[in-house]
Amino acid sequence: MVDILHRVGITATPEKVYEALTTVEGLAAWWTTDTSGSADGVLEFRFGEVGGFDMKVLELRPNARVLWEVVDGPAEWVGTTVSFDLTQEGEWTILMFAHAGWREPVDFMNHCSTKWAIFLMSLKSLVETGSGAPHPRDVQISNWH
Repeated sequence: MVDILHRVGITATPEKVYEALTTVEGLAAWWTTDTSGSADGVLEFRFGEVGGFDMKVLELRPNARVLWEVVDGPAEWVGTTVSFDLTQEGEWTILMFAHAGWREPVDFMNHCSTKWAIFLMSLKSLVETGSGAPHPRDVQISNWH
């Protein structure tokens, strides 16, 4: 198994970051505008023609941890987990991100690693400035979007 890992510092409180990770409105403001579902059940994320993902919320630890399991989407994603762990270091909230449990490091994983980094920068921008860059306003990196 292989994982996508990122560390991002955000100059905001863990509470503000957690809110952007645990509300449909917050998620739609940094990941994809086509977000629906239940913030404590199953979340549905759609990306136009390229498809989407359904995430089952497994754990919510206020201001500290969010854990999802991918229950529908591309075969490479189904059964993987996505986690956001938050700690405060001075004025910074440190977000440790993992998209864990990939069966093998396929090309799609490389693409997704870059896209996760772009969307995590969108999250950082949303929390710090009030404006993110969710799909469809995100940076396109290839013919896969």
